[in-house]
Amino acid sequence: MMAFHKTHLALSSFLFLLGFCSTTSATGPTVSVKNGTYEGVFSSTYDQDFFLGIPFAQPPLGSLRFHQPVSLNTSWEGVKKATEYYPECVGYGSDDWPYPLSEDCLALNVVRPAGYENESLPVAVWIHGGRYAEGGTRDQRYNLSFIVQNSVEMGKPIIGAAVAYRLSGWGFIDGQEIRDAGATNIGIQDQRLALHWIQENIAAFGGDPRKVTIWGESAGAGSVGIHLTAYNGRDDHLFRAAISESGGPISLAGVYNATEAQGYYDAAVATAGCSSAKDTLECLRQAPFEKLNTAFNTSASTMPYTDGDIIAGPASEQLARGDFVHVPYLIGTNFDEGASFSPTGINNDSDLENVLFGEGFSQKSVRRLLELYPDVPDLGIPATYKGRPDYPTPGLQYKRSAAVIGDYVMHACRRLSSQTWAREKVPSYAYHFNVLVNGMTSIQGSGHFMEVAFVYDNTNGVGYYADPNPFGNEPDSFFALAKLMSRSWVSFVHDLDPNNHGVQGIPNWPVYELDKDGYGQDFVFETNATSHPEADTWRKEGIAYLNSVWSELGK
Repeated sequence: MMAFHKTHLALSSFLFLLGFCSTTSATGPTVSVKNGTYEGVFSSTYDQDFFLGIPFAQPPLGSLRFHQPVSLNTSWEGVKKATEYYPECVGYGSDDWPYPLSEDCLALNVVRPAGYENESLPVAVWIHGGRYAEGGTRDQRYNLSFIVQNSVEMGKPIIGAAVAYRLSGWGFIDGQEIRDAGATNIGIQDQRLALHWIQENIAAFGGDPRKVTIWGESAGAGSVGIHLTAYNGRDDHLFRAAISESGGPISLAGVYNATEAQGYYDAAVATAGCSSAKDTLECLRQAPFEKLNTAFNTSASTMPYTDGDIIAGPASEQLARGDFVHVPYLIGTNFDEGASFSPTGINNDSDLENVLFGEGFSQKSVRRLLELYPDVPDLGIPATYKGRPDYPTPGLQYKRSAAVIGDYVMHACRRLSSQTWAREKVPSYAYHFNVLVNGMTSIQGSGHFMEVAFVYDNTNGVGYYADPNPFGNEPDSFFALAKLMSRSWVSFVHDLDPNNHGVQGIPNWPVYELDKDGYGQDFVFETNATSHPEADTWRKEGIAYLNSVWSELGK
Protein backbone atom coordinates (compact mmCIF):
# COMPACT_ATOMS: atom_id res chain seq x y z
CA MET A 1 0.00 0.00 0.00
CA MET A 2 1.24 3.47 -0.72
CA ALA A 3 2.45 5.52 2.21
CA PHE A 4 -0.63 7.62 2.91
CA HIS A 5 -0.61 8.83 6.48
CA LYS A 6 -3.47 9.23 8.88
CA THR A 7 -5.11 11.95 10.86
CA HIS A 8 -6.71 11.80 14.26
CA LEU A 9 -9.97 9.93 14.03
CA ALA A 10 -12.89 11.98 12.83
CA LEU A 11 -15.89 9.77 13.47
CA SER A 12 -18.28 11.27 15.93
CA SER A 13 -17.99 8.06 17.93
CA PHE A 14 -14.68 9.30 19.20
CA LEU A 15 -16.47 11.83 21.34
CA PHE A 16 -17.38 8.82 23.44
CA LEU A 17 -14.04 7.25 24.28
CA LEU A 18 -15.18 5.10 27.16
CA GLY A 19 -13.45 2.05 28.60
CA PHE A 20 -14.61 -1.08 26.80
CA CYS A 21 -13.79 -3.37 29.73
CA SER A 22 -16.19 -1.81 32.21
CA THR A 23 -19.76 -2.88 32.83
CA THR A 24 -22.57 -0.49 33.60
CA SER A 25 -26.21 0.17 32.84
CA ALA A 26 -26.71 0.90 29.18
CA THR A 27 -27.47 4.34 27.79
CA GLY A 28 -26.56 3.69 24.14
CA PRO A 29 -27.65 0.98 21.71
CA THR A 30 -27.11 -2.54 23.02
CA VAL A 31 -26.58 -5.93 21.47
CA SER A 32 -26.54 -9.34 23.15
CA VAL A 33 -24.00 -11.70 21.59
CA LYS A 34 -23.20 -15.27 22.65
CA ASN A 35 -21.01 -14.18 25.57
CA GLY A 36 -22.95 -11.21 26.93
CA THR A 37 -24.26 -7.74 26.19
CA TYR A 38 -22.39 -4.79 24.68
CA GLU A 39 -23.31 -1.14 24.65
CA GLY A 40 -22.32 0.89 21.62
CA VAL A 41 -22.61 4.51 20.56
CA PHE A 42 -25.37 6.21 18.61
CA SER A 43 -24.08 8.75 16.08
CA SER A 44 -26.60 11.46 15.34
CA THR A 45 -24.27 12.70 12.59
CA TYR A 46 -24.76 9.54 10.54
CA ASP A 47 -27.86 8.10 12.23
CA GLN A 48 -25.85 4.97 12.90
CA ASP A 49 -24.93 2.71 15.79
CA PHE A 50 -21.23 2.00 16.34
CA PHE A 51 -20.02 -1.05 18.24
CA LEU A 52 -16.27 -0.68 18.59
CA GLY A 53 -13.46 -2.85 19.90
CA ILE A 54 -15.38 -6.11 20.32
CA PRO A 55 -12.94 -8.99 20.96
CA PHE A 56 -13.46 -12.07 18.81
CA ALA A 57 -10.62 -14.12 20.33
CA GLN A 58 -8.74 -14.48 23.57
CA PRO A 59 -5.82 -12.04 23.83
CA PRO A 60 -2.84 -13.57 21.97
CA LEU A 61 -0.49 -13.08 24.92
CA GLY A 62 1.82 -15.37 26.87
CA SER A 63 1.26 -18.96 25.83
CA LEU A 64 -1.15 -17.77 23.10
CA ARG A 65 1.53 -15.66 21.38
CA PHE A 66 2.54 -17.35 18.08
CA HIS A 67 -0.47 -19.62 18.55
CA GLN A 68 -3.60 -20.16 16.51
CA PRO A 69 -6.30 -17.74 17.72
CA VAL A 70 -8.45 -19.19 20.48
CA SER A 71 -12.17 -18.51 20.75
CA LEU A 72 -13.58 -16.65 23.72
CA ASN A 73 -14.72 -18.99 26.49
CA THR A 74 -16.11 -16.65 29.14
CA SER A 75 -19.38 -14.80 29.55
CA TRP A 76 -20.49 -11.94 31.78
CA GLU A 77 -23.47 -10.38 33.45
CA GLY A 78 -24.38 -6.76 32.94
CA VAL A 79 -23.24 -4.62 30.02
CA LYS A 80 -19.76 -4.06 28.62
CA LYS A 81 -18.82 -0.94 26.74
CA ALA A 82 -18.08 -1.23 23.01
CA THR A 83 -17.45 2.47 22.55
CA GLU A 84 -13.73 2.69 21.87
CA TYR A 85 -11.50 1.23 19.19
CA TYR A 86 -8.99 -1.40 20.25
CA PRO A 87 -5.29 -0.68 19.69
CA GLU A 88 -4.03 -1.71 16.28
CA CYS A 89 -2.05 -4.91 15.98
CA VAL A 90 1.69 -4.32 16.19
CA GLY A 91 3.01 -3.44 12.75
CA TYR A 92 5.78 -1.56 11.04
CA GLY A 93 5.15 1.30 8.64
CA SER A 94 3.48 4.66 8.20
CA ASP A 95 0.01 3.09 8.33
CA ASP A 96 0.50 2.55 12.07
CA TRP A 97 1.15 6.19 12.97
CA PRO A 98 -0.21 7.79 15.18
CA TYR A 99 -2.35 5.01 16.63
CA PRO A 100 -1.66 2.95 19.75
CA LEU A 101 -0.33 -0.55 19.06
CA SER A 102 -0.61 -3.71 21.13
CA GLU A 103 -0.31 -7.46 20.89
CA ASP A 104 -3.77 -7.55 22.45
CA CYS A 105 -5.57 -6.40 19.32
CA LEU A 106 -7.93 -9.10 18.07
CA ALA A 107 -11.17 -7.17 17.90
CA LEU A 108 -13.69 -6.01 15.33
CA ASN A 109 -15.98 -3.04 14.77
CA VAL A 110 -19.56 -3.02 13.55
CA VAL A 111 -21.35 -0.04 11.97
CA ARG A 112 -25.12 -0.44 11.73
CA PRO A 113 -27.72 1.98 10.38
CA ALA A 114 -29.89 2.98 13.33
CA GLY A 115 -33.35 1.46 13.50
CA TYR A 116 -32.44 -1.77 11.70
CA GLU A 117 -31.57 -3.88 14.73
CA ASN A 118 -34.46 -6.28 14.09
CA GLU A 119 -33.73 -6.74 10.38
CA SER A 120 -31.54 -9.24 8.52
CA LEU A 121 -29.25 -6.98 6.54
CA PRO A 122 -26.41 -7.98 4.23
CA VAL A 123 -22.99 -7.52 5.81
CA ALA A 124 -19.74 -6.21 4.29
CA VAL A 125 -16.65 -7.35 6.21
CA TRP A 126 -13.57 -5.21 5.56
CA ILE A 127 -10.05 -6.70 5.76
CA HIS A 128 -7.45 -3.94 5.66
CA GLY A 129 -4.27 -3.96 3.60
CA GLY A 130 -0.73 -2.90 4.41
CA ARG A 131 1.69 -5.59 3.16
CA TYR A 132 0.53 -7.90 5.98
CA ALA A 133 2.88 -5.75 8.04
CA GLU A 134 0.92 -2.61 8.99
CA GLY A 135 -2.52 -1.05 9.14
CA GLY A 136 -5.62 -1.58 11.20
CA THR A 137 -9.31 -1.00 11.78
CA ARG A 138 -8.80 2.45 13.32
CA ASP A 139 -7.66 3.90 9.99
CA GLN A 140 -10.24 6.52 9.10
CA ARG A 141 -9.54 6.27 5.41
CA TYR A 142 -11.69 3.18 5.87
CA ASN A 143 -14.62 5.08 7.37
CA LEU A 144 -17.52 2.65 7.05
CA SER A 145 -20.06 5.34 7.94
CA PHE A 146 -19.99 6.86 4.46
CA ILE A 147 -20.70 3.64 2.58
CA VAL A 148 -23.32 2.50 5.10
CA GLN A 149 -24.98 5.91 4.77
CA ASN A 150 -25.06 5.48 0.99
CA SER A 151 -26.67 2.09 1.40
CA VAL A 152 -29.56 3.57 3.39
CA GLU A 153 -30.04 6.40 0.89
CA MET A 154 -30.21 3.78 -1.88
CA GLY A 155 -32.84 1.75 -0.06
CA LYS A 156 -30.35 -1.11 0.17
CA PRO A 157 -29.16 -0.92 3.79
CA ILE A 158 -26.13 -2.94 4.82
CA ILE A 159 -24.05 -3.42 7.95
CA GLY A 160 -20.32 -2.74 7.81
CA ALA A 161 -17.71 -4.58 9.88
CA ALA A 162 -13.92 -4.41 10.03
CA VAL A 163 -11.64 -7.07 11.50
CA ALA A 164 -8.10 -6.95 12.87
CA TYR A 165 -5.39 -9.57 12.48
CA ARG A 166 -1.82 -10.07 13.64
CA LEU A 167 0.81 -8.61 11.34
CA SER A 168 4.44 -9.03 10.31
CA GLY A 169 6.35 -11.57 12.39
CA TRP A 170 3.62 -11.54 15.02
CA GLY A 171 1.19 -13.07 12.52
CA PHE A 172 3.28 -14.64 9.77
CA ILE A 173 6.49 -15.99 11.27
CA ASP A 174 7.49 -19.36 9.84
CA GLY A 175 10.05 -22.04 10.62
CA GLN A 176 10.07 -25.73 11.44
CA GLU A 177 9.20 -25.03 15.06
CA ILE A 178 6.17 -23.01 13.97
CA ARG A 179 5.04 -25.79 11.64
CA ASP A 180 5.52 -28.47 14.27
CA ALA A 181 3.28 -26.45 16.59
CA GLY A 182 0.58 -25.99 13.94
CA ALA A 183 0.94 -22.22 14.23
CA THR A 184 1.36 -21.25 10.59
CA ASN A 185 -0.30 -18.23 8.98
CA ILE A 186 -1.91 -17.19 12.24
CA GLY A 187 -2.72 -13.75 10.84
CA ILE A 188 -5.00 -15.40 8.29
CA GLN A 189 -6.38 -17.67 10.99
CA ASP A 190 -7.24 -14.54 12.99
CA GLN A 191 -9.35 -13.32 10.08
CA ARG A 192 -10.95 -16.73 9.79
CA LEU A 193 -11.94 -16.82 13.45
CA ALA A 194 -13.40 -13.32 13.11
CA LEU A 195 -15.56 -14.59 10.23
CA HIS A 196 -16.75 -17.48 12.43
CA TRP A 197 -17.58 -14.97 15.19
CA ILE A 198 -19.60 -12.95 12.69
CA GLN A 199 -21.51 -16.07 11.66
CA GLU A 200 -22.39 -16.75 15.28
CA ASN A 201 -23.22 -13.21 16.35
CA ILE A 202 -24.08 -10.83 13.50
CA ALA A 203 -27.80 -11.66 13.65
CA ALA A 204 -27.88 -9.96 17.05
CA PHE A 205 -26.88 -6.71 15.31
CA GLY A 206 -29.56 -7.05 12.65
CA GLY A 207 -27.27 -8.72 10.12
CA ASP A 208 -27.87 -11.85 8.08
CA PRO A 209 -25.07 -14.42 8.49
CA ARG A 210 -26.12 -15.94 5.16
CA LYS A 211 -25.41 -12.64 3.37
CA VAL A 212 -21.81 -11.84 4.28
CA THR A 213 -19.42 -10.39 1.70
CA ILE A 214 -15.72 -10.39 2.52
CA TRP A 215 -13.94 -7.35 1.11
CA GLY A 216 -10.38 -6.10 1.11
CA GLU A 217 -7.72 -4.06 -0.65
CA SER A 218 -4.08 -4.95 -1.35
CA ALA A 219 -3.05 -7.40 1.40
CA GLY A 220 -6.71 -7.40 2.39
CA ALA A 221 -7.63 -8.35 -1.19
CA GLY A 222 -4.99 -11.07 -1.06
CA SER A 223 -6.50 -12.25 2.21
CA VAL A 224 -9.89 -12.47 0.50
CA GLY A 225 -8.21 -14.58 -2.19
CA ILE A 226 -6.78 -16.88 0.47
CA HIS A 227 -10.20 -17.39 2.05
CA LEU A 228 -11.60 -18.25 -1.38
CA THR A 229 -8.98 -20.98 -1.78
CA ALA A 230 -8.47 -21.96 1.89
CA TYR A 231 -8.24 -25.64 2.72
CA ASN A 232 -8.22 -26.50 -0.99
CA GLY A 233 -11.32 -24.41 -1.59
CA ARG A 234 -13.45 -25.91 1.18
CA ASP A 235 -16.66 -23.97 1.66
CA ASP A 236 -17.22 -23.34 5.36
CA HIS A 237 -20.18 -21.08 4.52
CA LEU A 238 -18.52 -18.02 6.04
CA PHE A 239 -19.46 -15.71 3.16
CA ARG A 240 -21.68 -15.62 0.10
CA ALA A 241 -19.61 -13.18 -2.01
CA ALA A 242 -16.19 -11.56 -2.17
CA ILE A 243 -14.56 -8.30 -3.27
CA SER A 244 -10.84 -7.86 -3.99
CA GLU A 245 -9.39 -4.45 -4.80
CA SER A 246 -5.84 -4.81 -6.15
CA GLY A 247 -5.12 -8.35 -5.09
CA GLY A 248 -6.59 -11.81 -5.31
CA PRO A 249 -5.93 -15.53 -4.99
CA ILE A 250 -2.39 -15.43 -6.42
CA SER A 251 0.01 -14.49 -3.62
CA LEU A 252 1.44 -10.98 -3.42
CA ALA A 253 4.54 -12.44 -1.78
CA GLY A 254 7.74 -13.28 -3.59
CA VAL A 255 8.94 -16.83 -4.16
CA TYR A 256 8.88 -18.71 -0.85
CA ASN A 257 12.29 -19.64 0.52
CA ALA A 258 12.21 -22.12 3.43
CA THR A 259 15.83 -21.45 4.33
CA GLU A 260 15.18 -17.72 4.47
CA ALA A 261 12.05 -18.26 6.59
CA GLN A 262 13.95 -20.44 9.05
CA GLY A 263 16.67 -17.82 9.23
CA TYR A 264 14.06 -15.21 10.10
CA TYR A 265 12.80 -17.42 12.94
CA ASP A 266 16.32 -18.16 14.15
CA ALA A 267 17.17 -14.46 14.15
CA ALA A 268 14.14 -13.74 16.33
CA VAL A 269 15.23 -16.53 18.67
CA ALA A 270 18.71 -15.04 18.93
CA THR A 271 17.48 -11.49 19.49
CA ALA A 272 15.10 -12.69 22.19
CA GLY A 273 17.92 -14.55 23.98
CA CYS A 274 16.29 -17.93 23.39
CA SER A 275 19.03 -19.72 21.44
CA SER A 276 19.94 -22.05 24.30
CA ALA A 277 16.34 -22.82 25.26
CA LYS A 278 15.15 -26.41 24.94
CA ASP A 279 11.86 -25.18 23.46
CA THR A 280 12.66 -22.04 21.49
CA LEU A 281 9.04 -21.38 20.54
CA GLU A 282 7.87 -21.43 24.14
CA CYS A 283 10.78 -19.17 25.02
CA LEU A 284 9.64 -16.72 22.32
CA ARG A 285 6.14 -16.80 23.78
CA GLN A 286 7.48 -15.69 27.13
CA ALA A 287 10.10 -13.25 25.83
CA PRO A 288 9.80 -9.51 26.53
CA PHE A 289 7.82 -7.66 23.90
CA GLU A 290 10.65 -5.17 23.38
CA LYS A 291 13.09 -7.84 22.22
CA LEU A 292 10.72 -9.34 19.68
CA ASN A 293 9.68 -5.90 18.54
CA THR A 294 13.32 -5.16 17.79
CA ALA A 295 13.68 -8.43 15.88
CA PHE A 296 10.61 -7.89 13.72
CA ASN A 297 11.16 -4.18 13.17
CA THR A 298 14.65 -4.68 11.77
CA SER A 299 13.98 -7.64 9.49
CA ALA A 300 12.18 -8.14 6.23
CA SER A 301 8.42 -8.29 6.55
CA THR A 302 6.73 -11.66 6.34
CA MET A 303 3.69 -12.64 4.32
CA PRO A 304 1.33 -15.61 4.08
CA TYR A 305 2.99 -18.78 2.82
CA THR A 306 2.05 -22.28 1.69
CA ASP A 307 1.72 -24.47 4.77
CA GLY A 308 -0.23 -27.47 3.49
CA ASP A 309 -3.12 -26.42 5.70
CA ILE A 310 -5.10 -23.21 5.27
CA ILE A 311 -2.87 -22.41 2.27
CA ALA A 312 -2.71 -25.92 0.92
CA GLY A 313 -0.69 -25.27 -2.21
CA PRO A 314 -0.11 -22.89 -5.12
CA ALA A 315 -3.29 -20.93 -5.81
CA SER A 316 -2.77 -21.08 -9.58
CA GLU A 317 -3.01 -24.87 -9.43
CA GLN A 318 -6.14 -24.71 -7.31
CA LEU A 319 -7.77 -22.30 -9.74
CA ALA A 320 -6.92 -24.63 -12.62
CA ARG A 321 -8.66 -27.48 -10.78
CA GLY A 322 -11.63 -25.34 -9.77
CA ASP A 323 -10.76 -25.75 -6.09
CA PHE A 324 -12.12 -22.49 -4.70
CA VAL A 325 -15.32 -21.32 -3.02
CA HIS A 326 -17.77 -20.75 -5.84
CA VAL A 327 -19.32 -17.42 -4.86
CA PRO A 328 -19.81 -14.20 -6.85
CA TYR A 329 -16.61 -12.18 -7.04
CA LEU A 330 -15.99 -8.49 -7.74
CA ILE A 331 -12.30 -7.99 -8.47
CA GLY A 332 -10.25 -5.25 -10.07
CA THR A 333 -7.06 -3.24 -10.27
CA ASN A 334 -5.86 0.28 -10.97
CA PHE A 335 -4.41 1.26 -14.34
CA ASP A 336 -0.92 2.05 -13.11
CA GLU A 337 -0.37 -0.47 -10.31
CA GLY A 338 3.15 -1.03 -11.59
CA ALA A 339 4.09 2.58 -10.92
CA SER A 340 3.63 1.76 -7.23
CA PHE A 341 5.61 -1.50 -7.31
CA SER A 342 8.39 -1.15 -9.86
CA PRO A 343 11.79 -0.13 -8.52
CA THR A 344 13.28 3.02 -9.95
CA GLY A 345 16.65 3.33 -11.64
CA ILE A 346 15.69 0.96 -14.47
CA ASN A 347 17.79 2.30 -17.34
CA ASN A 348 18.63 -0.73 -19.51
CA ASP A 349 17.74 -4.35 -20.23
CA SER A 350 20.16 -5.61 -17.61
CA ASP A 351 18.50 -3.56 -14.87
CA LEU A 352 15.11 -5.01 -15.74
CA GLU A 353 16.48 -8.54 -16.03
CA ASN A 354 17.90 -8.30 -12.53
CA VAL A 355 14.53 -7.21 -11.17
CA LEU A 356 12.80 -10.17 -12.80
CA PHE A 357 15.46 -12.65 -11.70
CA GLY A 358 14.98 -11.31 -8.19
CA GLU A 359 11.29 -12.21 -8.41
CA GLY A 360 12.21 -15.82 -9.21
CA PHE A 361 11.65 -15.94 -12.97
CA SER A 362 13.80 -18.35 -14.94
CA GLN A 363 16.23 -17.16 -17.59
CA LYS A 364 13.87 -18.43 -20.28
CA SER A 365 10.94 -16.52 -18.81
CA VAL A 366 12.95 -13.33 -18.38
CA ARG A 367 14.04 -13.46 -22.00
CA ARG A 368 10.45 -13.97 -23.14
CA LEU A 369 9.10 -11.19 -20.92
CA LEU A 370 11.58 -8.72 -22.38
CA GLU A 371 10.26 -9.65 -25.82
CA LEU A 372 6.62 -9.26 -24.78
CA TYR A 373 7.27 -5.97 -22.99
CA PRO A 374 9.51 -4.09 -25.45
CA ASP A 375 11.34 -0.88 -24.66
CA VAL A 376 8.70 1.36 -26.24
CA PRO A 377 7.66 4.10 -23.78
CA ASP A 378 4.25 4.57 -25.40
CA LEU A 379 3.44 0.94 -24.55
CA GLY A 380 4.51 1.30 -20.92
CA ILE A 381 2.85 2.81 -17.91
CA PRO A 382 1.86 5.20 -16.56
CA ALA A 383 0.29 6.55 -19.73
CA THR A 384 -0.12 9.87 -17.92
CA TYR A 385 3.64 10.39 -18.26
CA LYS A 386 4.46 11.15 -21.88
CA GLY A 387 7.74 10.10 -23.45
CA ARG A 388 10.76 8.43 -21.87
CA PRO A 389 11.44 9.01 -18.15
CA ASP A 390 14.64 10.64 -16.96
CA TYR A 391 18.04 9.08 -16.36
CA PRO A 392 19.10 7.87 -13.82
CA THR A 393 15.83 7.90 -11.93
CA PRO A 394 13.11 6.83 -12.31
CA GLY A 395 15.02 5.42 -15.28
CA LEU A 396 15.01 5.33 -19.05
CA GLN A 397 13.13 2.01 -19.01
CA TYR A 398 10.99 2.71 -15.96
CA LYS A 399 7.72 2.69 -17.93
CA ARG A 400 8.65 -0.69 -19.38
CA SER A 401 9.45 -2.05 -15.94
CA ALA A 402 6.27 -0.63 -14.43
CA ALA A 403 4.18 -2.37 -17.09
CA VAL A 404 5.62 -5.84 -16.56
CA ILE A 405 5.87 -5.55 -12.77
CA GLY A 406 2.32 -4.23 -12.48
CA ASP A 407 1.03 -7.08 -14.61
CA TYR A 408 3.01 -9.61 -12.58
CA VAL A 409 2.00 -8.28 -9.17
CA MET A 410 -1.63 -7.34 -9.88
CA HIS A 411 -3.19 -7.53 -13.33
CA ALA A 412 -2.36 -11.12 -14.29
CA CYS A 413 -3.94 -12.50 -11.14
CA ARG A 414 -7.06 -10.40 -11.70
CA ARG A 415 -7.48 -11.58 -15.28
CA LEU A 416 -6.82 -15.22 -14.40
CA SER A 417 -9.36 -15.03 -11.59
CA SER A 418 -11.99 -13.50 -13.86
CA GLN A 419 -11.38 -16.14 -16.52
CA THR A 420 -11.49 -18.92 -13.93
CA TRP A 421 -14.80 -17.78 -12.44
CA ALA A 422 -16.25 -17.55 -15.95
CA ARG A 423 -14.99 -21.01 -16.87
CA GLU A 424 -16.64 -22.40 -13.73
CA LYS A 425 -19.89 -20.53 -14.51
CA VAL A 426 -19.70 -18.42 -11.34
CA PRO A 427 -20.64 -14.73 -11.70
CA SER A 428 -17.79 -12.26 -11.45
CA TYR A 429 -17.30 -8.59 -12.25
CA ALA A 430 -13.95 -7.10 -13.24
CA TYR A 431 -13.01 -3.43 -13.05
CA HIS A 432 -10.13 -1.16 -14.07
CA PHE A 433 -9.74 2.15 -12.20
CA ASN A 434 -8.24 5.00 -14.23
CA VAL A 435 -8.08 8.27 -12.29
CA LEU A 436 -5.12 10.53 -11.53
CA VAL A 437 -6.19 11.74 -8.11
CA ASN A 438 -5.30 15.03 -6.47
CA GLY A 439 -1.72 15.08 -5.22
CA MET A 440 -0.42 12.39 -7.57
CA THR A 441 2.02 13.27 -10.36
CA SER A 442 1.99 11.99 -13.92
CA ILE A 443 4.85 9.58 -13.18
CA GLN A 444 2.84 8.08 -10.30
CA GLY A 445 -0.27 7.69 -12.41
CA SER A 446 -3.38 5.88 -11.25
CA GLY A 447 -1.43 3.77 -8.81
CA HIS A 448 -2.06 1.38 -5.99
CA PHE A 449 -4.64 2.36 -3.33
CA MET A 450 -5.98 5.28 -5.36
CA GLU A 451 -9.48 3.79 -5.68
CA VAL A 452 -10.05 3.39 -1.93
CA ALA A 453 -11.31 6.92 -1.26
CA PHE A 454 -13.78 6.53 -4.14
CA VAL A 455 -15.15 3.20 -2.96
CA TYR A 456 -15.60 4.59 0.53
CA ASP A 457 -17.06 7.85 -0.86
CA ASN A 458 -14.55 9.60 1.39
CA THR A 459 -14.76 12.90 -0.46
CA ASN A 460 -13.62 14.96 2.54
CA GLY A 461 -10.35 13.05 2.67
CA VAL A 462 -10.86 11.85 6.24
CA GLY A 463 -7.67 10.14 7.38
CA TYR A 464 -5.44 11.59 4.66
CA TYR A 465 -3.23 13.52 7.03
CA ALA A 466 0.23 14.05 5.53
CA ASP A 467 -0.96 13.60 1.95
CA PRO A 468 -3.55 15.66 0.08
CA ASN A 469 -7.22 14.88 0.04
CA PRO A 470 -7.65 12.84 -3.17
CA PHE A 471 -10.66 15.04 -4.02
CA GLY A 472 -9.06 18.39 -3.21
CA ASN A 473 -9.61 21.01 -5.93
CA GLU A 474 -10.99 18.38 -8.30
CA PRO A 475 -14.07 18.79 -10.52
CA ASP A 476 -17.53 17.45 -9.85
CA SER A 477 -16.77 14.37 -11.94
CA PHE A 478 -14.58 13.07 -9.08
CA PHE A 479 -17.41 13.32 -6.59
CA ALA A 480 -19.83 11.72 -9.04
CA LEU A 481 -17.45 8.81 -9.58
CA ALA A 482 -17.11 8.28 -5.83
CA LYS A 483 -20.88 8.09 -5.54
CA LEU A 484 -21.06 5.63 -8.43
CA MET A 485 -18.32 3.35 -7.11
CA SER A 486 -19.54 3.35 -3.52
CA ARG A 487 -23.08 2.62 -4.65
CA SER A 488 -21.88 -0.12 -7.01
CA TRP A 489 -20.09 -1.84 -4.13
CA VAL A 490 -23.22 -1.54 -1.97
CA SER A 491 -25.32 -2.96 -4.80
CA PHE A 492 -23.00 -5.95 -5.06
CA VAL A 493 -23.07 -6.59 -1.30
CA HIS A 494 -26.86 -6.27 -1.21
CA ASP A 495 -27.89 -7.85 -4.52
CA LEU A 496 -24.77 -9.70 -5.76
CA ASP A 497 -24.94 -7.37 -8.76
CA PRO A 498 -23.13 -3.99 -8.90
CA ASN A 499 -25.53 -2.51 -11.45
CA ASN A 500 -28.39 -1.59 -9.09
CA HIS A 501 -26.68 1.63 -8.00
CA GLY A 502 -29.39 4.02 -9.16
CA VAL A 503 -26.99 6.38 -10.96
CA GLN A 504 -28.44 7.49 -14.28
CA GLY A 505 -26.62 7.29 -17.61
CA ILE A 506 -24.13 4.56 -16.66
CA PRO A 507 -23.74 1.58 -19.01
CA ASN A 508 -24.31 -1.92 -17.69
CA TRP A 509 -21.33 -3.56 -15.98
CA PRO A 510 -21.39 -7.00 -17.58
CA VAL A 511 -20.79 -10.30 -15.86
CA TYR A 512 -17.39 -11.57 -17.01
CA GLU A 513 -18.16 -14.11 -19.74
CA LEU A 514 -15.62 -15.68 -22.06
CA ASP A 515 -15.70 -15.00 -25.78
CA LYS A 516 -14.32 -17.43 -28.35
CA ASP A 517 -10.79 -16.28 -27.53
CA GLY A 518 -11.20 -16.75 -23.78
CA TYR A 519 -11.64 -13.12 -22.70
CA GLY A 520 -14.46 -11.12 -21.17
CA GLN A 521 -15.03 -7.45 -20.39
CA ASP A 522 -13.89 -5.31 -17.50
CA PHE A 523 -15.49 -2.03 -16.44
CA VAL A 524 -13.42 1.15 -16.57
CA PHE A 525 -14.04 3.70 -13.83
CA GLU A 526 -12.81 7.13 -14.88
CA THR A 527 -13.53 10.85 -14.57
CA ASN A 528 -12.58 12.11 -18.03
CA ALA A 529 -15.37 10.15 -19.71
CA THR A 530 -18.42 8.13 -18.74
CA SER A 531 -17.38 4.92 -17.00
CA HIS A 532 -17.84 2.03 -19.40
CA PRO A 533 -17.09 -1.62 -20.20
CA GLU A 534 -14.09 -2.52 -22.35
CA ALA A 535 -12.61 -5.68 -23.84
CA ASP A 536 -10.29 -7.23 -21.26
CA THR A 537 -7.51 -7.76 -23.78
CA TRP A 538 -5.02 -4.99 -22.97
CA ARG A 539 -1.43 -6.29 -22.85
CA LYS A 540 -2.98 -9.59 -23.82
CA GLU A 541 0.16 -11.52 -24.78
CA GLY A 542 2.27 -10.44 -21.83
CA ILE A 543 -0.38 -11.20 -19.23
CA ALA A 544 -1.20 -14.54 -20.86
CA TYR A 545 2.46 -15.50 -20.60
CA LEU A 546 2.65 -14.47 -16.94
CA ASN A 547 -0.40 -16.60 -16.23
CA SER A 548 1.33 -19.57 -17.85
CA VAL A 549 4.43 -19.53 -15.63
CA TRP A 550 3.06 -19.25 -12.10
CA SER A 551 4.26 -22.78 -11.39
CA GLU A 552 7.91 -21.79 -11.66
CA LEU A 553 7.27 -19.18 -8.98
CA GLY A 554 5.42 -21.59 -6.69
CA LYS A 555 2.26 -19.47 -6.81
